[in-house]
Amino acid sequence: MTIQSVLILISTLAFLGCEPESHDRDPQQAHEEPSAAAFRGERARAGVVTIDPEMLRDLRITTAQAEARTGGEAVTILGEVRVNEDAYAEVGVSIAARVIDVLASPGDRVEAHQPLALLESPGLGQARAATVAARARAELGRRALGRKRELAADRIVAGREVQEAEAEAAAAEAELRAARGALRALGIEGEERMSEERVDPRFTLRSPISGTVLERSVVRGQMTERGLALFRVGDLAVLWLTVHAFERDAIRVAPGATARLAFSALPGRALTGTVTLVGSQVDPSSRTLPIRIEVANESGVLRPGMSATAWIPIESAGNAIVAVPAAALQRTEGGWAVFLPREVGAFEVREVGRGRDLGGEVEIVSGLQPGEMVVVEGAFLLKAERDKARGAGEHHDH
Repeated sequence: MTIQSVLILISTLAFLGCEPESHDRDPQQAHEEPSAAAFRGERARAGVVTIDPEMLRDLRITTAQAEARTGGEAVTILGEVRVNEDAYAEVGVSIAARVIDVLASPGDRVEAHQPLALLESPGLGQARAATVAARARAELGRRALGRKRELAADRIVAGREVQEAEAEAAAAEAELRAARGALRALGIEGEERMSEERVDPRFTLRSPISGTVLERSVVRGQMTERGLALFRVGDLAVLWLTVHAFERDAIRVAPGATARLAFSALPGRALTGTVTLVGSQVDPSSRTLPIRIEVANESGVLRPGMSATAWIPIESAGNAIVAVPAAALQRTEGGWAVFLPREVGAFEVREVGRGRDLGGEVEIVSGLQPGEMVVVEGAFLLKAERDKARGAGEHHDH
């Protein structure tokens, strides 16, 4: 065999050895993934984002309706949520006592007159004993007076003795009223519930209102002092948001105005409240006036102490504007856009014109009509998916 024949044989074997590897993958299969990426990229450039069904379940997308709002000038102020003082109570004792048992904890829902704690007080025992003694003397005086009057009617005793009995009975009644008054001043249930045979130094501390136990500052065995608040109870169905506006703005806020509210703890959610009070005295250090806004807390997610931003109108309403939650608006290379749900897994990318911040919402000056649904939670992830799809499509084109 010549050298040329050997070289031809080696080349043939090398070609045959490589050929199966080059044909392992179907040419049609090799182009499937780039074609899908190109399809998504073309749809993204056409203004539609397509999401795979499995990914869609993980995005937790929520939507909201673009709403028509009244225009006009407004002021945006940061404030803090507080309890509704018309439905709030600090529960304490007006006598030194020792805590025997604690019957309520923070977060518990309690009804009016529901027990909060059981306490014991030597001072209460003395006051109850004095009331029982006064009641006995008053009863004795009434009986003695009755007998004297009967005897006087039969001319057995003189009228002077009747007068003395009347005076003694009146003094005993006055003593009883004083003892009862002293017992009521302690803020504890009346002595009518006591037995004359046993004067109990224990008493039950009860909630004066229905609501939620916000704070408890007492433990079993603790000695309490007069005037110390042991429990704080409030009804959280309606809360107060207090903001402080500069005097030039505050005097232009009308009670009854509707304020739009945004809470840092609730991103993407816009709530409303009603202005119920504009302060009547300017703080000389800050030159501000307090403004109180009542907020309904039907879902129970709001808590005293939360921070919020209030958008309060300070002029008469102007023309209607379109507004969407701030989280629905996403910045794009061309400006701003929102995502509108279409068929399942598909979302239209709509470029819009952004206007003023409205306290948790944003004014839309163009590109959107009232009533159209926009994505709120998940809008940022849709924007990321759109950018990814556009990038994949452009890379495939090259």
